[in-house]
Amino acid sequence: MTIAAPEQPREQDEERHGGRPGERHIRRRELAAFLRSRRERVTPEQVGLPRGPRRRTPGLRREEVAHLSAVGVTWYTWIEQARATHVSAQVLDAVARTLLMDPTERAHLFALAGTADPRTEAECTLAPKSALKIVERLAPYPATLQNARYDILAANRPFAQVFGDPAELHPAERNCLWLLTTSERWMRDCLDRDEMLRDLIAKYRAGMAEHMAEPAWKERLNGLLEVSEEFRGLWERHEVAPTTPHVKRYLHPVVGLIRLEHRNMWLAPQAPAHRVVAYVPADEDSEERLERLAELSHG
Repeated sequence: MTIAAPEQPREQDEERHGGRPGERHIRRRELAAFLRSRRERVTPEQVGLPRGPRRRTPGLRREEVAHLSAVGVTWYTWIEQARATHVSAQVLDAVARTLLMDPTERAHLFALAGTADPRTEAECTLAPKSALKIVERLAPYPATLQNARYDILAANRPFAQVFGDPAELHPAERNCLWLLTTSERWMRDCLDRDEMLRDLIAKYRAGMAEHMAEPAWKERLNGLLEVSEEFRGLWERHEVAPTTPHVKRYLHPVVGLIRLEHRNMWLAPQAPAHRVVAYVPADEDSEERLERLAELSHG
């Protein structure tokens, strides 16, 4: 089945796809140039086509890309001429496969088109060694490596002492939102738990706006909506919030009250980026109590 070219949207329809007119025009031109450069890079032999004696075009012809992608020739031509005001995820996916794009190129393609990639593969759970070193070296301060969905990918010993060891949990439960919603320990020890949950839900909603079609984001959200009536009620408020440093209180059963400031160190500018979250003591008493925990772990 060939994906036919839709009618050119009217100006008011184009407005609904977001961005200012000048920005949209720049994006269309960048998208067109990027597709031409990728098309010219792929040889006919790479996609199972004969080269033929009269081929002058470097790489593939437009009609060949359209045919291999099951996209109308006219519509693909419009895209490369920066005339297409909105390109669907289905078309982008087909073209990316035809042009043999790697994950970075594919992500760039969808970003230029302003369209969420519905087939984003699960993020690699293997944390970079450099990030793991940072997390470990932050001891005696608790620290974790997280992604944009607040999944805990790695944690150091102080974090495990204060909050519990994520390694002892099922992988699906290694998530800050999940723990704030379901963990008896977090509900008991996080003295600002209600405020933290509202804030984190608002941040998750703000972050999810860029990942609405991604299965991992929807799966996490659906799981939380199913397991917690409290979460459902807070989610229905449609509140959003930025990621900002803040101080929270934790009552540890051994060393007592610890006040920690959450600090985010992003490892990459792209979303969903990994970030190191450091829990820095907000006062001298809290620092002394973290040091005491560290001594107990070596005792």
